[in-house]
Amino acid sequence: MKKIVFLFVMICALAAGVFAQTYTVQNVNGRVQQEKGGSRTELKTGDTLGAETIIHTGVGASLVLKDGDKTFTVTAARSGKVAELTAANPGVRISGNIAKTDTGAVSRTTAQASTASARASEAAQDGDIAAE
Repeated sequence: MKKIVFLFVMICALAAGVFAQTYTVQNVNGRVQQEKGGSRTELKTGDTLGAETIIHTGVGASLVLKDGDKTFTVTAARSGKVAELTAANPGVRISGNIAKTDTGAVSRTTAQASTASARASEAAQDGDIAAE
């Protein structure tokens, strides 16, 4: 029975090693760091990262990672675990033309909306707010 348990534990350990994702740093542009033990170290080409490694890309920086035959690009100003950053949608790009709105149309309101600063200045004139 002990042999069966030992064999089962060994198979699980080997399977975990086979399925653990590792990423190789292909290219680093700008300031890109990894977090280890509460401190940050700079990444360089050729470094190997695990899926749970936390990385930080600075403003204007980017990182290209390779996992087998897949290549991932982590864009600027991102932080998180490698697995999350490589699986995340990089965002939606919105484009189009902005047309001038016809503000003189009858269906639109022409009433002025008061702002917080306008209300505060009116209240100060009424003497509700003490001048400092």
